Amino acid sequence: MKASLKWLGDYADIKLTPKELAERLTMAGLEVKAIQTMGDTWDKVVIGEVIAVNPHPNADRLKLATVDLGTEQITVVCGAPNIGVGQRVPFAHIGARLINDYTGEAMSLKPAKIRGVVSAGMVCSEKELGISDNHEDILVLTPEAPIGVALAVYLGDIIFDLDVTPNRPDCLSAIGIAREIAALTGEPLRLPEIHYEESEKPIGSFASVDIVEPNLCPRYCASLITGIKIAPSPSWLQQRLNSCGMRPINNVVDTTNYVMLEYGQPLHAFDYRKLKGGQIIVRRAKNGETITTLDGTERALNPDILVIADKEEAVAVAGIMGGADSEVADKTDTILLESANFDQATIRRGCGYLQLQSEASVRFDKELNSELPLLPLKRATQLLLELAGGRAARGVIDVYPGKSAPKLISLPTREVERLSGLKVNINEILKVLKALGFECQENNSGSQISVSVPYWRSDIKCSADLVEEIVRIIGYEKIPISRLSSPLPPQKSKLSPAAQQSNLKDKLRNILTGFGFQEILTYSLVSLEKLQKLSPKLELKVQPLKVANPMTREQEFLRTSLRVGLLSTLAHNQKFEPAGIRLFEIGKVFLPHNPPVIATEAKQSQVERELPQEKDMLCAALSGPRLELSWHTDKEMLDFFDAKGVVENNLNQLGLKASFENSDDEGLFPRKGTNIIVDNDLIGILGELHPKVVQAFELLGVTYLIEIDLEKLLTKLTGKKKYQPIPRFPSVTRDIALVVDEQVSYRRAEEIAQGFPLVTQTTLFDLYRGEQIPEGKKSFAIKIIYQSPSYTLTDEEVDQTQEQMLARLYQELGANLRD
Repeated sequence: MKASLKWLGDYADIKLTPKELAERLTMAGLEVKAIQTMGDTWDKVVIGEVIAVNPHPNADRLKLATVDLGTEQITVVCGAPNIGVGQRVPFAHIGARLINDYTGEAMSLKPAKIRGVVSAGMVCSEKELGISDNHEDILVLTPEAPIGVALAVYLGDIIFDLDVTPNRPDCLSAIGIAREIAALTGEPLRLPEIHYEESEKPIGSFASVDIVEPNLCPRYCASLITGIKIAPSPSWLQQRLNSCGMRPINNVVDTTNYVMLEYGQPLHAFDYRKLKGGQIIVRRAKNGETITTLDGTERALNPDILVIADKEEAVAVAGIMGGADSEVADKTDTILLESANFDQATIRRGCGYLQLQSEASVRFDKELNSELPLLPLKRATQLLLELAGGRAARGVIDVYPGKSAPKLISLPTREVERLSGLKVNINEILKVLKALGFECQENNSGSQISVSVPYWRSDIKCSADLVEEIVRIIGYEKIPISRLSSPLPPQKSKLSPAAQQSNLKDKLRNILTGFGFQEILTYSLVSLEKLQKLSPKLELKVQPLKVANPMTREQEFLRTSLRVGLLSTLAHNQKFEPAGIRLFEIGKVFLPHNPPVIATEAKQSQVERELPQEKDMLCAALSGPRLELSWHTDKEMLDFFDAKGVVENNLNQLGLKASFENSDDEGLFPRKGTNIIVDNDLIGILGELHPKVVQAFELLGVTYLIEIDLEKLLTKLTGKKKYQPIPRFPSVTRDIALVVDEQVSYRRAEEIAQGFPLVTQTTLFDLYRGEQIPEGKKSFAIKIIYQSPSYTLTDEEVDQTQEQMLARLYQELGANLRD
C-alpha cells in the first residue's frame, strides 16, 4: 500500500519528520518498507502562468508560449496540444533535470534552437517530471498554484510504501493509516464532511437490487446519478492516484478508485443505460456462462463464482472486475454506483479460478466488514457531483440481509498489566482506545471497561487483542524488562521425533555444504507433464494428488518426488555456469494413501478426504567438471564414484555404514544405479540419470542423482557414539586376487572377509576382466588388514585366518585365487 503524506495530512496534522513517522508506524506494527521523495529532482522547476500563445513562424504544429514567472517572462517553443492562456504550468529553467520522452532517462535541460527559434526553457509534461507516462499534454496545475514558487514546494510529496498485514484491511486506506498516525501522535482525526443535494425522484423508480445469495453478499448499496459528463479528472485527483501507483482514466472511474484508496471500500460504476431492466441481481454464475471483463478478456464462469447480473446476463464478476458491456464510456450520462460487501472465500476462489486479481479483490480478500459500504458510497456520490456534474436520485438502495449487532468486549483493566507487564491507568487506556475509534464505557468501580469494536476493525476478537492495541500505541519499548521469577526448566534428555528429524536435516545440510553442494528450495506444486518426465516411458509410478483450485497449470499437482524441482533448477543453472554443479534439496513429498480394494461409497469418500502422506526426503544432483577450469589440471568430469563417496561420507559422519546393490529404479541408467542399504533396509538410491530423463529436462551432459528417505534414515540413528582406543599393536597387510563369476558382487566377498574378527579393513583396489581370466569371470584385487587390539599377530595366525577365509569364499561364492 502506497500512501502520500500530503494526502494523509488532510486527515491528521503530521509534525514528525518522514523518517520519525516511518519509525513510529513500523514499531506500532504498520511497517514502512520504503520512503520515496517525489520532486527531489525538480531543483530548477517553478510555477508559471501562460500569458500568451502564438503560432510558430516555421512550424504548423508548434507554438510559442510566453510564461510569466513572477520575476520575468520567458517565451519558449511548445508542441503540446492542450496549452492555453491562463494556465498555471510547471516551467523548467536551463539546467533542470528532466526525463527524456524517448529514452526514459534523466537529462539536463539545455537551450535549443527549434525551427529557427531559440527556446531557453520548457513547459513540462507529467512524464518529463517523472509523475506518469503522459508526455503528449503539459501538466496543468490548479488556478490557485502560486506563480514563481518552486514546483517541489507546491507539488512535491513523500510516499510511504507500507507492508500491511492480512489482518489489517483498514490500513489499506488513507483514512485507516491517518487514524493510526493520529493515535500515535495524539493529534485529532479529521474525516471528510459528506453532504450533497438530491433530486425529488427516488432511486427506487430507477433501479432495484435482488440478492439471491445473501450468504455470499451480506450487503449491497447503490446510488444513481443522472446528467453526468465524462471528462478527465482534475490534476489534484490524478496526482493522488499516480502517487499511489494507479493510472487515471476519467472522472468517474478515478473517483471510485480515489474513494477506495481513501476508505478501503471498493466501488464500481455501471453505465445505467446498459443495465437491462434497471435491475441488479447478485447471484451465482450459471454453468457455461461467460463474461468479457474490463481487460477485454472473455472468461468462462462456474457456479462457485458470484456475479452481478441484470435482467438477462452477468455484467460484472462480483468483487473482482466489471464487465465490458456495462463499462462507463465517453457517452455515458447516467451511472449506477455500487458499494457492496462480498464473502471473502468466494472472492478468493473466483480469483484463483479466473487467474485474475484486482485492487478490489485484494481488499475483499482481507474480509471487509459489512458496515463499511454505505459511507464510501455517499462520499463517492458527493465527489462525482462535484467533478462530473449531474443530479443524484433521492436516497440510496441499501439491501442488508447480513446485518449483525455491534461486537462488545469486556476488558478488565488489570489485563493490560497481566498480559504485558505494562502498568497503565484507566484514563490512558480510555485515551488510546478512543483515539483508535473504539467506544468505551467503564463500570462504577473502574475495574472493567465495556468496549464496542468499530466496524473497520475486523481483527479485534477478544480482550487480548485490545491489550495489544493499547501496548503497541503506547510503545512496545516501554514494556519493563524483568528477570524470570524461576529458573528455566531443565532440557529434556530425549528429544521428540520432530526435533530429532530437524537435527538430522541440519546435520545433513552442514555435511553436504561442506562437500561443495548448494541447497535449493523449490515449489511443492508441479505440473503433470514434469512428473511424467521422470520416467523414460513418460509413465507415472505414483498417481499425484491434484490441487482443487490451482493457480497455474505449472502448479496443479502435489509433488511425489523432489527430482522435478531439482532437475529443473539444475537445467536452468547449467545455462549460466560452465563449472561443475552440486545441488541438493531437503523437503516433503506428498503421496496418496492407498484406497481399500473394496470400499463402500461412504468409505471411499472418507478416503478421498484424507490428507496425503507426507515424507521427508533428501535429493541431490551432481553434474559437470570435478574441478574448476585450470591450466594445470585435466577437465575430469564428476562420475558415479563421486556420488557414492558423498553418500558414504554422509553416512559415516552419522555413524552409519552403507552397502550397495543394483537398483531397478526406472529413472536411472540400467546397471548404473544402486540401492543404498543400511542394516539390511533400503533407504535410498544413487546412480546415473537415465539419458531419456536427461533429455526430457534438457540437462547438459551426464548427471548423477542421490535420493534418501530421511524417515527411514532416522530410524537407523541410535544417538549413541562408540569410541575405541587407538591400536597399540601393529597390523599385517595381505593382498589377494580372487576370480569369481561375473554376477558375484564385491559386497558379498567383503561381508565374508569382514566376518573374521582379526580383519579390520578391506579395500578393493583393482577390478580386472581380460585375457588371463576365463570368459564369464572377473577378478577382485583386495587389500586386507589384520590386527588384534590386545597383542601382536604372528604370521602363522594370519596365514590360518586367511586360509579359513579363502575356504569360505570358495564354498559360498566359488572364488579361487588368481594364478
